[in-house]
Formats: sequence, C-alpha cells, structure tokens
Amino acid sequence: MALNGRRPEACSSQSPLLEHSTVDGSEDHEGLPAKRATSGGWRSAYFIIGSEVAERSAYSGIEANLINYLTGPLGQSTAMAAKNVNTWFGTTTLLPLLGAFVADSYVGRYRTILIASLLYILALGLLTMSATLSMLNPLDFQQNQKVMPSSSPSQLQVILFFLSLYLVAGAEGGHKPCTQAFGADQFDGKDPKESKAKSSYFNWLNFSLSIGLSVGVVTLSYIQDNLNWVVGFGIPCIILVVALLIFLGGTKTYRYSTIKREENNAFSRISKVFVKAAWNWRLSSSSEKAIEEGVQGTLSHQCSPQFKFLNKALLGPKFSEEGGKASSINEVEEAKGILRLFPIWSTCLIYATVLAQSSTFFTKQGTTMDRSIGLCFDVPSASLKSIIPIISVLVIPIYDLVFVPIATIFTRNPSGITMLQRVGIGMFMSTISMAIAALVEMKRLKIAQEHGLVDMPNAIIPMRIWWLVPQYVLFGLSYVFAYIGLQEFFYDQVPNELRSIGISLSISISGMGSFLSSFLIYFLEKITGEGQDSWFNDNLNKAHLDYFYWLLFGLNALGLVTYVYFASSYIYNRSVL
Repeated sequence: MALNGRRPEACSSQSPLLEHSTVDGSEDHEGLPAKRATSGGWRSAYFIIGSEVAERSAYSGIEANLINYLTGPLGQSTAMAAKNVNTWFGTTTLLPLLGAFVADSYVGRYRTILIASLLYILALGLLTMSATLSMLNPLDFQQNQKVMPSSSPSQLQVILFFLSLYLVAGAEGGHKPCTQAFGADQFDGKDPKESKAKSSYFNWLNFSLSIGLSVGVVTLSYIQDNLNWVVGFGIPCIILVVALLIFLGGTKTYRYSTIKREENNAFSRISKVFVKAAWNWRLSSSSEKAIEEGVQGTLSHQCSPQFKFLNKALLGPKFSEEGGKASSINEVEEAKGILRLFPIWSTCLIYATVLAQSSTFFTKQGTTMDRSIGLCFDVPSASLKSIIPIISVLVIPIYDLVFVPIATIFTRNPSGITMLQRVGIGMFMSTISMAIAALVEMKRLKIAQEHGLVDMPNAIIPMRIWWLVPQYVLFGLSYVFAYIGLQEFFYDQVPNELRSIGISLSISISGMGSFLSSFLIYFLEKITGEGQDSWFNDNLNKAHLDYFYWLLFGLNALGLVTYVYFASSYIYNRSVL
C-alpha cells in the first residue's frame, strides 16, 4: 500500500537477481517493490509486536476488572454485570469481522490500524471522563471501591460510560485483526526461511502479549481497587498514545500488500461462486452429467470431493440461466475452503464460552475469599487473571524451542503437530479446568455454610484465594494450545487477500462464546428464578456457580467430541499442516 499514492513498478521477470531481492505482492512505504534485505521480517515485526503489547496491556486494564466497576460504582447486580461484560466482550470480538472486511477490501491494514488507534485514544479519554463524574459526589468518590455505591450513578455518567466502552469495542474491531495480520504480512510465505519465521511469529507475538497482559492486569487492577478508577482508566489512554507512536516508528520498514488492488478480490470471487451455484441449483440431467464427467475426468486432481453443490458454479453460459461467466476451479476451491472452516469455528464456541468465565464469575468468586498477603495487602481478585498470560510467557518458549523440535522427529511435521491437533489439546485442558472450578466452588460454599456465613454476602470466606489458581493455570495452558492454534489456523487457511478476515474469524469465536455465556446466564436465571434460588444470586454464598460450571463442563466435553469428528476429516487448503 503506497502511502504517497505512487503505483508500484512492475518487477522484471528477466532479472533473476531482482526477483530474489524483492518480495512478490509487497511494496515499501514509497510504493516501490519491497526489497527483502531492507523491509519486513523481524525488523518490522518488532514495531508491530511492541505496539500490540502496549495496546493489550491497556485493554486488559479495562476488561479484567470491568465487572467490579459495574457492581461497584455503577451499582449493578452480579448477574446483570456479568451479562453486560459478556455482551461488551462479545461485541468487541465480533466487530473485527467488519473491521477486517473494510481493511482487506477498501482501506488497507496500515490505514485501518491508524484510524482505529485514534478512535481508541478518544474512547479511553471519554471513559476516563465518565469516571471523573463520580468525583462530583465526594462521598461516592471516597467509597467507590465498596460493593455498592453510596448513591445511584447519574444518568450522564452511565450513558458516557457505555458510549465510551462501545467506542473501545469499535476501535478493537479495526485494530486487533489488522495488527496481527499486518505483522504476519512482514514474512514472505514463499521464502523457506521467512515461512518458518512466520510460524514462530504467532508464538512470540502471544508470548509478548502475555507479558503486556500480565503487567496490565496486575498494575491497573491494583490501582483501580486501591487508588481510584479515574487514574485506573486514564493510564490506559496514555499507553495507547505510546502504542501509536511505536507503530508509526516502523512505517519506513513495513511491507505493504499490493494484492488488494486486484479488481476481482477474493471476497468478490468467493461471493460469486455461491451466487452462481445458487443460480444453477436446478439443472437438467445433462448439465449435471457434464459437471460429473468434468470432475471425474480432467478436473479430478483439482476438485475436492466436499461440497459438490458448489461445482455447479463451474457451468458457463451454455447451461446457466444467469448467462454469466463460469467460475474457475480455483475459485470454487477457495469457496469450499471457506465453508470447511465453519464446522471448526462452530465447534469451538463452547470452548470460548468457558474462557469467558475468567473475566466474570471467577473474579467475583475471588472477592469473597481471603486475599490477604501479610497484614496490610490484599491481592486484587481481578489480578488472578494475570496467571493466564504468565503461564503463556512460561510455556510458549518451551513449546516453540523444545516441544516442536521433539515432536517433529516423530511426526515429520515442521510445526510438530498440526494446527487442529494443537487446538484439540487446548480444548481438552479447558474442559478439565471447568471440572476443577466446579469442585473448588463446591468447597467454597461448604466452608461458607460451616462458618455460618451464608447470609453474609460481604463476609470474607476463610478460604485462600490461591484455590482458584489451578483453573487459571489450565486456562493459560489452553490459551497456548487452542487460542494461538486457532489464530494460525484461520490466518493460514483463507486466501491471502482475506487474512485480516481470517484473524477476525478466530477472534470472533471468543465473541460468540461471550454472547453464548450471556444467553446461558439469562436462560438459567429464568429457569432457576431471579430471587433467592437463582444460580447467580448476588449473594454468592447462596448462588450455585458450581452447577453452572458443571453444566459448562458437560457442554465443553460434548463440543470437544464434535470438534474431533470434524477436525479428523478436515482437508487443508495448502501443504502446510
């Protein structure tokens, strides 16, 4: 993508030296063919990773402790706050589908990142402003860390808070998929050395992000719990300014994709395949026979056996009522490749529903437990979420430097295991984590009952918060295997022009999982009652989160079995596994 509007010059096919010194489909910041020696690679990825680390630390400072802000200064019930967190998080992780489409089809990834960063800074500025409104009531400001505020928040504060919160979601929609895909674009998949580096890029990107998440969760949640929310929301705004400056620092080193300039982009090609197949849905027996003979004959080595109904798009004006040009075999195979992704995508949704609990009920459980260290320090309950990225920081180097080389000896796969095998291992770990979470909650409820604390919602249960650590550890291991595996899988298995959308598809799994979590909470509230018998009673000592966790354990186990069925028959689009 030329920043100065210049068109890239064509590479001479007669000069082998020029072909080896430039990267096909990429240009530099001046619009000239990108030179391999002076652009892209790790030199560019470091800027992108640094920017993304700063952004993740800012985002985590908002997301990790959000439920405590909703139940505290905004005075919402636990169930309502959990639904609001899940709805917002779901929106945040679904909007990347829109942002990626706009970036891949019209604006470009670099410009989308710039626009999203500016919107991000504006949103966090407004969020900080909404928190300052509590200072207008001195009593509220002094007591804003209590379970409930001393008075109801003003309507202006609530409106400004949710407006800024969803502006953050909009900024995330453009920033997250494009940053991750733009970083991967800095490595040429056709070059053996850079192709291997690209596989490691996703591991080390998440390694670095985990550090940012850990720092953000621990420091910002402590500030929010022990100082005030104004500073706790203001620091992320400053961090986003730093993130933008870091990203701009690498502008002259980046490789910008030129593939999107093709008039017949991948989104258009794939859409036309479905349209043509629909137009040719009702065919005469002779035309169906023509397709069958073509597939079994000269096309047999190119056409996959799945989704045969899309082969009808191969028909041209001779058979088609539409009278348009027939789709090519490659275009039909691209469309089949996209369809093959959706069984994988859908069977991972319950896994994402499980992960949503770390930002909601896990955090609320922690507030009821003994969080003291020494005589004068209490561990913020939201800070336990930092265990997930800490485990990632510890495990990712071991995975990339030890596990992969050893596994490669046995599997002959350069990545050690296939991407889908990696995801399956992570889903299994998340299933076990819910069983442990249910057992820990059963123990917490038993201790509350034994000490006569059932009717005392603000009492501290004599049970150390460290009992929650095992479920967070398993979440961290699950992240290393499943979440990173899904990122690489969806990026790799879509056409080159749609790789931002590929990243956004992996992100959207988390979004849909959060929406499913909200739906389950709403549905179960209606069934179990919204009063004293509710599974999600505001008094967690009377609630039954253990029942909810056992339900998620069963659903996740069922989802894992379904996932294994579809993953075992998946046909990869490339030779890469």
